[in-house]
Amino acid sequence: MENDQSFEAIGNTLKRAGAALREAGIPFLLGGSLASWARGGPETRHDLDLMLKPEDAERALEVLAGLGMRPERPPEGWLYKAWDGDVLVDLIFGPKDLEMTDEVIARGDELDVLGMDIRVMALEDMLATKLLALDEHRADYAPLLQIVRALREQIDWGAVRRQTQGSPFAQAFFVLVRELGIADPGAAQANGRSRVRVVS
Repeated sequence: MENDQSFEAIGNTLKRAGAALREAGIPFLLGGSLASWARGGPETRHDLDLMLKPEDAERALEVLAGLGMRPERPPEGWLYKAWDGDVLVDLIFGPKDLEMTDEVIARGDELDVLGMDIRVMALEDMLATKLLALDEHRADYAPLLQIVRALREQIDWGAVRRQTQGSPFAQAFFVLVRELGIADPGAAQANGRSRVRVVS
């Protein structure tokens, strides 16, 4: 079941967590649905995703615990969790098929998010992690379709395709995007970015 919270509560947690990690000198990216919201995508009421390098994960969890958040180390082995009251913070250090490195963090964009300068995960990296997380048990395309409908003109579709090649769920998503008239992810490349046909 989704952990739905008020957007205000999620924002307050982001401010607290972001300030504490920055003060501790731990580089991170704002990921997940908030990374799309920061660029004009739909508002989210689910958990808060912070992306960081594996070597920083343990210290980041300790920093959030120092703020009074309740830490968890789930068995999955690619994320930690911290609960700020009812708001869940996912500290993700091993997303599927994306090694969290200084380069990935540097690809992010420094944006004003709720009055704070925060480095936000590159849009293409964020979409790729969401697409690669889809499987037979979790194949809900609706949230992704909402994101790309809002941000379609900002997306480098060629980069997303390269990062998700081999995933049948990603390939099905590209067909959906084209057939629904949102954009044509298979359009010809121009200057390293996709020349996307966008339908109003």
